Amino acid sequence: MTVFDSALLRSFLAVERTGGFTAAAKQLGLRQSTVSGHIAKLELAVGRELFLRDTHRVDLTPDGSAMLGFARSILAAQEQAQRYFSGGELTGRLRFGASEDVVAMELPRVLREFRAHHPSVDLELAVGRSETLHRRLRANQLDLVLVKRRPGERHGTPVYRDRLVWAGPEGARAEVPDPVPLVTYPDPSLTREAALRALENAGLGHRLTCVADSQQGLRAGVLAGLGFIVHAETLLPPGLAPIGPAAGLPDPGSLEFVLVNRPREPSPQEQALADAIKQNSFRLRAGRPVRGDW
Repeated sequence: MTVFDSALLRSFLAVERTGGFTAAAKQLGLRQSTVSGHIAKLELAVGRELFLRDTHRVDLTPDGSAMLGFARSILAAQEQAQRYFSGGELTGRLRFGASEDVVAMELPRVLREFRAHHPSVDLELAVGRSETLHRRLRANQLDLVLVKRRPGERHGTPVYRDRLVWAGPEGARAEVPDPVPLVTYPDPSLTREAALRALENAGLGHRLTCVADSQQGLRAGVLAGLGFIVHAETLLPPGLAPIGPAAGLPDPGSLEFVLVNRPREPSPQEQALADAIKQNSFRLRAGRPVRGDW
């Protein structure tokens, strides 16, 4: 039996709480001699007197007052550790990566709800372009990613499909010159690839007027009137709007959003997050920008 054995500490707290050994024994469902023995062992182990005793009641000594805080903290920590390792809740680290445009919409709320349901999961979030997240996944720097893929590709588990559209500043007249001024991510980029392929198939030229490595940079380029962007329709940044086929731009096609794990059996926490994202795919498709209404 260790100095801070939980049985000794519970008897100590019961005596302090009830003011006597008999009442403490009754509360704990033990014999009075057992409780007295626990207190004697605890005092012997710490080498200090913890209670002042008389014929009517017991009171804490200064060392007993100090032990009171320690006992409560130790028992609380033991209970927390027991819950943690009991298998009743998910635990462990989960390194999750998500495409930047998805994070700008409903995904943060889904992640917040996941953390509320699984508070013992240490969730780490990485945000970036799909190509970068794929590379980090292969390098074992991430466990699960939500990224884009081309229609017809087989990797990953589908979450939803989104149409690609050409977009310009909201409310602006869509007068598209030739060559088409293009705002885009740097290569490699699936949306850049879709835009260039569509223009080439339509026999239209292009010129790169803004190349940005972030969605905010792309948005700034479009709002500044530098050019047009190809983007997932439901995830268009605020202030941007589809310009439609009436502008004479070719259909850029569509993209699929998929979940990709490392090539091994997914951990329980990875599976739980993947399930939460798939179950909320309708919210991700809604395309509502994240604001301060948490």
